[in-house]
Amino acid sequence: MSTDRHTATPQPVEVTTTSDRVRQVTVLVGAVVAIAGAAFGSGAFGGQAIQDAAGGALAADATVVAPDGPAFSIWSLIYLGLAVFAVYQALPRHAADTRLRAVSWWVLASMLLNAAWIGVVQTGVLPLSVLVIGVLVAVLAVILVRLVRSPPTNALQAVVLDGTVGLYLGWASVATLANVAATLADAGVDLGLGATAWGVLVVLAGAVLAVAYAVFAAGRPVVAVGIGLAMAWGLGWIAVGRADGPLVDTTVAVAAGLAAGVALLAPVVTTLRARRG
Repeated sequence: MSTDRHTATPQPVEVTTTSDRVRQVTVLVGAVVAIAGAAFGSGAFGGQAIQDAAGGALAADATVVAPDGPAFSIWSLIYLGLAVFAVYQALPRHAADTRLRAVSWWVLASMLLNAAWIGVVQTGVLPLSVLVIGVLVAVLAVILVRLVRSPPTNALQAVVLDGTVGLYLGWASVATLANVAATLADAGVDLGLGATAWGVLVVLAGAVLAVAYAVFAAGRPVVAVGIGLAMAWGLGWIAVGRADGPLVDTTVAVAAGLAAGVALLAPVVTTLRARRG
């Protein structure tokens, strides 16, 4: 009796383990704690807002690369996405999902690091805050690499996981640049070029980073576009803050606006090219 050589080989079915269940519960509970802690630390329940912490070093007018106040509203969308992800990954049918196994612990680590960053800023130790947010971006970069290596299970996972991580990484990257600038300014470090020149270089670095992300994630349109949208949002609000407000700098405003345009268009170009290729 012959066998049809074109018959597809059955794919192995992943078996749910105790470790999977532990991971699901821990990530869900950890997400609740981390998000609640971050909201409390940010002043959502009447405490000190981040912009007022550390003597106002991270305020919207503290440096020429500080995003204007409304920029921080993106956190509401990021927290919502993280909360939905926490519930999504905890559903019984997702316990053995290979992709979730690869990233869930890292997503939880990123949430805890974000809460830790807020706590450090509230203490006023800005150099330590740079270290923490740098580690946060590194963790998010690890997640990005793992997402790029494997396709989403379905469209819902792409939105809930890839979309959320994209927004998170994009915004955290812009926030890191602003955090470094604020820390140097608060310490009175004079790098010689002047605030305007350094401001242009910082937003240019943001544009270069946005292009790098877009190229690397070209095969995963949802995460690539998410990163681009968040970086364009952050850079755009830097432009707004420098064009109108207590710290006006037209040169930085124009540079930040152009950088925002690059961040917005880069993932569109790279993902379209990836599809055509």
